[in-house]
Amino acid sequence: MFPIVQFLSRAVLQGTPLLLGSTGEIITEKSGNLNLGIPGIMYIGAISGVIGGFFYQNAAGNRVNTLLAVVIPLLACLTGSLIASLIYSFLTVTLRANQNVTGLALTTFGVGIGNFFGGSLIKITKSEVPYLSLPRIAKAFKQTLPFAGKLGWFGELFLNYGFMVYLAVIIAVVVAFILKKTNVGLKLRAVGENPATADAAGINITKYKYFATCAGGMIAGLGGLYFVIDYSNGIWANNGFGDRGWLAIALVIFAIWNPDLSIIGSYLFGGLYILPYYINVSLQALPLIQMLPYVVTIVVLIIVSLRKKRENLPPASLGLSYFREER
Repeated sequence: MFPIVQFLSRAVLQGTPLLLGSTGEIITEKSGNLNLGIPGIMYIGAISGVIGGFFYQNAAGNRVNTLLAVVIPLLACLTGSLIASLIYSFLTVTLRANQNVTGLALTTFGVGIGNFFGGSLIKITKSEVPYLSLPRIAKAFKQTLPFAGKLGWFGELFLNYGFMVYLAVIIAVVVAFILKKTNVGLKLRAVGENPATADAAGINITKYKYFATCAGGMIAGLGGLYFVIDYSNGIWANNGFGDRGWLAIALVIFAIWNPDLSIIGSYLFGGLYILPYYINVSLQALPLIQMLPYVVTIVVLIIVSLRKKRENLPPASLGLSYFREER
Protein backbone atom coordinates (compact mmCIF):
# COMPACT_ATOMS: atom_id res chain seq x y z
CA MET A 1 0.00 0.00 0.00
CA PHE A 2 1.04 3.60 -0.61
CA PRO A 3 2.57 4.92 2.66
CA ILE A 4 0.32 7.98 2.83
CA VAL A 5 1.32 9.19 6.33
CA GLN A 6 5.02 8.87 5.60
CA PHE A 7 4.56 10.59 2.24
CA LEU A 8 2.66 13.51 3.76
CA SER A 9 5.19 13.98 6.56
CA ARG A 10 8.04 13.97 4.04
CA ALA A 11 6.12 16.47 1.91
CA VAL A 12 5.95 18.79 4.92
CA LEU A 13 9.69 18.47 5.47
CA GLN A 14 10.42 19.04 1.79
CA GLY A 15 8.00 21.96 1.58
CA THR A 16 9.27 23.90 4.60
CA PRO A 17 12.25 25.57 2.85
CA LEU A 18 9.91 26.44 -0.01
CA LEU A 19 7.48 28.01 2.46
CA LEU A 20 10.18 30.17 4.05
CA GLY A 21 11.58 31.17 0.66
CA SER A 22 8.18 32.04 -0.82
CA THR A 23 7.05 33.95 2.27
CA GLY A 24 10.19 36.07 2.11
CA GLU A 25 9.70 36.71 -1.61
CA ILE A 26 6.05 37.66 -1.11
CA ILE A 27 7.02 40.36 1.39
CA THR A 28 9.63 41.67 -1.03
CA GLU A 29 7.31 41.67 -4.03
CA LYS A 30 4.53 43.39 -2.09
CA SER A 31 6.86 46.40 -1.91
CA GLY A 32 7.35 46.35 -5.68
CA ASN A 33 10.78 44.69 -5.68
CA LEU A 34 11.21 41.52 -7.72
CA ASN A 35 14.07 39.71 -6.02
CA LEU A 36 15.27 36.89 -8.25
CA GLY A 37 18.25 36.63 -5.91
CA ILE A 38 16.24 34.56 -3.40
CA PRO A 39 18.02 31.30 -4.38
CA GLY A 40 21.37 33.00 -3.76
CA ILE A 41 20.20 34.48 -0.45
CA MET A 42 19.07 31.03 0.67
CA TYR A 43 22.56 29.75 -0.14
CA ILE A 44 24.19 32.61 1.78
CA GLY A 45 21.87 32.13 4.76
CA ALA A 46 22.63 28.41 4.80
CA ILE A 47 26.41 28.73 4.59
CA SER A 48 26.42 31.53 7.19
CA GLY A 49 24.55 29.29 9.62
CA VAL A 50 26.84 26.37 8.77
CA ILE A 51 29.92 28.51 9.48
CA GLY A 52 28.51 29.59 12.85
CA GLY A 53 27.52 26.03 13.74
CA PHE A 54 30.84 24.61 12.54
CA PHE A 55 33.00 26.81 14.74
CA TYR A 56 30.71 26.43 17.74
CA GLN A 57 30.59 22.62 17.40
CA ASN A 58 34.37 22.46 17.13
CA ALA A 59 34.84 24.74 20.15
CA ALA A 60 32.28 22.92 22.31
CA GLY A 61 33.32 19.37 21.39
CA ASN A 62 31.07 16.89 23.14
CA ARG A 63 29.66 19.55 25.47
CA VAL A 64 27.31 21.21 22.99
CA ASN A 65 24.66 23.36 24.63
CA THR A 66 21.32 22.89 22.85
CA LEU A 67 20.32 26.55 23.14
CA LEU A 68 23.63 27.84 21.78
CA ALA A 69 23.63 25.18 19.06
CA VAL A 70 20.36 26.69 17.82
CA VAL A 71 20.90 30.39 18.48
CA ILE A 72 24.40 30.75 16.98
CA PRO A 73 23.55 29.28 13.54
CA LEU A 74 20.27 31.21 13.50
CA LEU A 75 21.97 34.54 14.22
CA ALA A 76 24.72 33.81 11.70
CA CYS A 77 22.13 32.87 9.09
CA LEU A 78 20.08 36.03 9.68
CA THR A 79 23.21 38.19 9.55
CA GLY A 80 24.43 36.71 6.27
CA SER A 81 20.96 36.96 4.70
CA LEU A 82 20.61 40.55 5.88
CA ILE A 83 23.92 41.57 4.31
CA ALA A 84 22.96 39.96 0.99
CA SER A 85 19.56 41.68 1.10
CA LEU A 86 21.15 45.04 1.85
CA ILE A 87 23.39 44.63 -1.19
CA TYR A 88 20.34 43.98 -3.36
CA SER A 89 18.43 46.88 -1.80
CA PHE A 90 21.30 49.32 -2.25
CA LEU A 91 21.67 48.39 -5.92
CA THR A 92 17.97 48.37 -6.83
CA VAL A 93 16.45 50.97 -4.50
CA THR A 94 19.25 53.48 -3.99
CA LEU A 95 21.09 53.10 -7.31
CA ARG A 96 17.95 51.99 -9.21
CA ALA A 97 19.73 49.16 -11.00
CA ASN A 98 17.68 46.72 -13.05
CA GLN A 99 16.01 44.34 -10.59
CA ASN A 100 16.05 41.28 -12.84
CA VAL A 101 19.75 41.56 -13.63
CA THR A 102 20.65 42.35 -10.02
CA GLY A 103 18.65 39.41 -8.71
CA LEU A 104 20.18 36.94 -11.14
CA ALA A 105 23.65 38.26 -10.34
CA LEU A 106 22.94 37.88 -6.61
CA THR A 107 21.87 34.27 -7.14
CA THR A 108 25.10 33.49 -9.01
CA PHE A 109 27.08 35.33 -6.33
CA GLY A 110 25.29 33.53 -3.47
CA VAL A 111 25.84 30.09 -4.94
CA GLY A 112 29.51 30.92 -5.50
CA ILE A 113 29.92 32.22 -1.95
CA GLY A 114 28.25 29.11 -0.53
CA ASN A 115 30.38 26.72 -2.56
CA PHE A 116 33.58 28.63 -1.79
CA PHE A 117 33.17 28.72 1.97
CA GLY A 118 31.60 25.26 2.06
CA GLY A 119 34.55 23.85 0.16
CA SER A 120 36.94 25.72 2.45
CA LEU A 121 35.36 24.21 5.56
CA ILE A 122 35.55 20.74 4.02
CA LYS A 123 39.28 21.28 3.42
CA ILE A 124 39.76 22.50 7.01
CA THR A 125 38.31 19.24 8.34
CA LYS A 126 40.56 17.28 5.93
CA SER A 127 37.55 15.17 5.10
CA GLU A 128 37.90 12.35 2.57
CA VAL A 129 34.29 12.87 1.46
CA PRO A 130 32.99 15.96 -0.43
CA TYR A 131 30.68 17.17 2.30
CA LEU A 132 30.68 18.70 5.78
CA SER A 133 28.72 17.17 8.65
CA LEU A 134 27.38 18.97 11.74
CA PRO A 135 25.58 16.15 13.61
CA ARG A 136 25.45 17.85 17.03
CA ILE A 137 24.01 21.04 15.60
CA ALA A 138 21.47 19.06 13.58
CA LYS A 139 20.44 17.11 16.67
CA ALA A 140 19.58 20.35 18.46
CA PHE A 141 17.46 21.59 15.53
CA LYS A 142 15.68 18.27 15.01
CA GLN A 143 14.49 17.72 18.57
CA THR A 144 10.80 16.81 18.63
CA LEU A 145 8.17 16.47 21.32
CA PRO A 146 9.00 13.39 23.46
CA PHE A 147 5.46 11.99 23.24
CA ALA A 148 5.05 12.44 19.46
CA GLY A 149 6.08 8.85 18.72
CA LYS A 150 3.37 7.50 21.03
CA LEU A 151 0.47 9.08 19.16
CA GLY A 152 0.55 6.95 16.04
CA TRP A 153 -0.20 8.55 12.68
CA PHE A 154 -1.37 11.79 14.32
CA GLY A 155 1.95 12.27 16.09
CA GLU A 156 3.95 11.41 12.99
CA LEU A 157 1.96 13.73 10.75
CA PHE A 158 1.53 16.76 13.03
CA LEU A 159 4.01 16.64 15.91
CA ASN A 160 7.11 14.83 14.72
CA TYR A 161 9.09 17.81 13.36
CA GLY A 162 11.80 20.16 14.50
CA PHE A 163 10.86 23.66 15.65
CA MET A 164 11.67 25.31 12.30
CA VAL A 165 8.76 23.55 10.58
CA TYR A 166 6.33 25.21 12.99
CA LEU A 167 8.28 28.47 12.87
CA ALA A 168 7.83 28.58 9.08
CA VAL A 169 4.04 28.24 9.42
CA ILE A 170 3.90 30.86 12.18
CA ILE A 171 5.93 33.31 10.10
CA ALA A 172 3.63 32.81 7.10
CA VAL A 173 0.50 33.35 9.20
CA VAL A 174 1.93 36.45 10.90
CA VAL A 175 3.06 37.92 7.58
CA ALA A 176 -0.40 37.30 6.08
CA PHE A 177 -2.01 39.07 9.05
CA ILE A 178 0.37 42.03 8.82
CA LEU A 179 -0.16 42.47 5.09
CA LYS A 180 -3.95 42.24 5.27
CA LYS A 181 -4.91 43.67 8.65
CA THR A 182 -2.37 46.26 9.78
CA ASN A 183 -1.49 49.81 8.85
CA VAL A 184 2.09 48.77 8.06
CA GLY A 185 0.81 46.15 5.62
CA LEU A 186 -1.51 48.68 3.99
CA LYS A 187 1.34 51.13 3.44
CA LEU A 188 3.60 48.36 2.13
CA ARG A 189 0.99 47.28 -0.39
CA ALA A 190 0.46 50.90 -1.40
CA VAL A 191 4.19 51.23 -2.11
CA GLY A 192 4.05 48.15 -4.32
CA GLU A 193 0.93 49.23 -6.19
CA ASN A 194 1.63 52.91 -6.80
CA PRO A 195 4.77 54.34 -5.18
CA ALA A 196 4.10 57.84 -6.56
CA THR A 197 0.72 58.02 -4.82
CA ALA A 198 2.17 56.49 -1.65
CA ASP A 199 4.99 59.05 -1.72
CA ALA A 200 2.49 61.89 -2.11
CA ALA A 201 0.65 60.51 0.93
CA GLY A 202 3.83 60.87 3.01
CA ILE A 203 4.98 57.24 2.99
CA ASN A 204 8.76 56.80 2.93
CA ILE A 205 9.20 54.65 -0.18
CA THR A 206 12.89 53.91 0.37
CA LYS A 207 12.36 52.84 3.97
CA TYR A 208 9.53 50.45 3.13
CA LYS A 209 11.36 48.92 0.18
CA TYR A 210 14.51 48.40 2.26
CA PHE A 211 12.52 46.96 5.15
CA ALA A 212 10.48 44.57 3.01
CA THR A 213 13.46 43.37 0.99
CA CYS A 214 15.66 42.80 4.04
CA ALA A 215 12.91 41.14 6.11
CA GLY A 216 11.99 38.94 3.15
CA GLY A 217 15.62 38.01 2.52
CA MET A 218 16.18 37.04 6.16
CA ILE A 219 13.10 34.80 6.15
CA ALA A 220 14.24 33.18 2.90
CA GLY A 221 17.70 32.66 4.39
CA LEU A 222 16.10 30.63 7.17
CA GLY A 223 14.79 28.32 4.46
CA GLY A 224 18.34 27.60 3.34
CA LEU A 225 19.46 26.99 6.92
CA TYR A 226 16.56 24.62 7.53
CA PHE A 227 17.35 22.58 4.44
CA VAL A 228 20.97 22.00 5.46
CA ILE A 229 20.70 21.65 9.23
CA ASP A 230 17.32 19.98 9.68
CA TYR A 231 16.23 18.35 6.43
CA SER A 232 19.73 17.22 5.38
CA ASN A 233 20.75 16.29 8.95
CA GLY A 234 23.48 18.93 9.17
CA ILE A 235 25.24 17.90 5.97
CA TRP A 236 26.56 20.60 3.66
CA ALA A 237 27.39 19.58 0.09
CA ASN A 238 28.25 22.08 -2.61
CA ASN A 239 25.43 22.59 -5.11
CA GLY A 240 23.21 20.47 -2.89
CA PHE A 241 20.15 22.76 -3.04
CA GLY A 242 18.95 21.81 -6.48
CA ASP A 243 16.22 24.08 -7.83
CA ARG A 244 14.46 24.73 -4.52
CA GLY A 245 15.17 28.47 -4.58
CA TRP A 246 13.48 28.79 -7.97
CA LEU A 247 10.59 26.63 -6.77
CA ALA A 248 10.09 29.09 -3.90
CA ILE A 249 9.79 31.94 -6.42
CA ALA A 250 7.37 29.90 -8.55
CA LEU A 251 5.34 29.23 -5.42
CA VAL A 252 4.72 32.98 -5.02
CA ILE A 253 2.72 32.92 -8.26
CA PHE A 254 0.92 29.72 -7.25
CA ALA A 255 -0.08 31.35 -3.95
CA ILE A 256 -1.16 34.53 -5.82
CA TRP A 257 0.93 36.61 -3.44
CA ASN A 258 -0.81 35.35 -0.27
CA PRO A 259 1.44 33.93 2.48
CA ASP A 260 -1.40 31.85 3.92
CA LEU A 261 -1.97 30.12 0.58
CA SER A 262 1.75 29.49 0.28
CA ILE A 263 1.47 27.14 3.28
CA ILE A 264 -0.76 24.80 1.29
CA GLY A 265 1.21 25.38 -1.91
CA SER A 266 4.58 24.63 -0.32
CA TYR A 267 3.43 21.26 1.00
CA LEU A 268 1.84 20.47 -2.37
CA PHE A 269 5.08 21.36 -4.14
CA GLY A 270 6.99 19.35 -1.55
CA GLY A 271 4.81 16.34 -2.28
CA LEU A 272 5.23 16.72 -6.03
CA TYR A 273 9.00 17.05 -5.56
CA ILE A 274 9.30 13.70 -3.77
CA LEU A 275 6.55 11.90 -5.68
CA PRO A 276 9.00 10.07 -8.02
CA TYR A 277 10.47 8.33 -4.97
CA TYR A 278 7.08 6.84 -4.02
CA ILE A 279 5.74 5.71 -7.37
CA ASN A 280 7.22 3.47 -10.03
CA VAL A 281 8.01 5.52 -13.11
CA SER A 282 10.35 4.88 -15.99
CA LEU A 283 13.47 6.99 -16.44
CA GLN A 284 11.84 8.49 -19.53
CA ALA A 285 8.81 9.66 -17.54
CA LEU A 286 10.82 10.93 -14.53
CA PRO A 287 11.51 14.40 -16.00
CA LEU A 288 7.77 14.84 -16.61
CA ILE A 289 7.03 14.13 -12.94
CA GLN A 290 9.76 16.54 -11.86
CA MET A 291 8.22 19.24 -14.05
CA LEU A 292 4.84 19.06 -12.26
CA PRO A 293 5.42 21.97 -9.81
CA TYR A 294 6.29 24.28 -12.68
CA VAL A 295 3.41 23.02 -14.83
CA VAL A 296 0.98 23.63 -11.97
CA THR A 297 2.39 27.15 -11.54
CA ILE A 298 1.91 27.91 -15.23
CA VAL A 299 -1.69 26.64 -15.10
CA VAL A 300 -2.43 28.82 -12.06
CA LEU A 301 -0.83 31.83 -13.76
CA ILE A 302 -3.03 31.33 -16.83
CA ILE A 303 -6.19 30.97 -14.74
CA VAL A 304 -5.39 34.04 -12.65
CA SER A 305 -4.62 36.09 -15.77
CA LEU A 306 -7.89 35.07 -17.42
CA ARG A 307 -9.98 35.92 -14.35
CA LYS A 308 -8.36 39.38 -14.20
CA LYS A 309 -9.22 39.96 -10.54
CA ARG A 310 -7.02 42.75 -9.21
CA GLU A 311 -6.51 41.11 -5.82
CA ASN A 312 -5.03 38.04 -7.54
CA LEU A 313 -2.55 39.95 -9.69
CA PRO A 314 1.01 40.98 -8.77
CA PRO A 315 1.68 44.50 -7.44
CA ALA A 316 1.33 47.00 -10.27
CA SER A 317 4.85 48.42 -9.87
CA LEU A 318 6.56 45.03 -9.44
CA GLY A 319 10.05 45.10 -10.93
CA LEU A 320 9.97 48.83 -11.67
CA SER A 321 12.38 51.30 -10.07
CA TYR A 322 10.80 54.40 -8.54
CA PHE A 323 12.03 57.80 -9.70
CA ARG A 324 10.61 60.45 -7.40
CA GLU A 325 11.38 63.27 -9.81
CA GLU A 326 8.88 61.76 -12.24
CA ARG A 327 6.05 62.03 -9.74
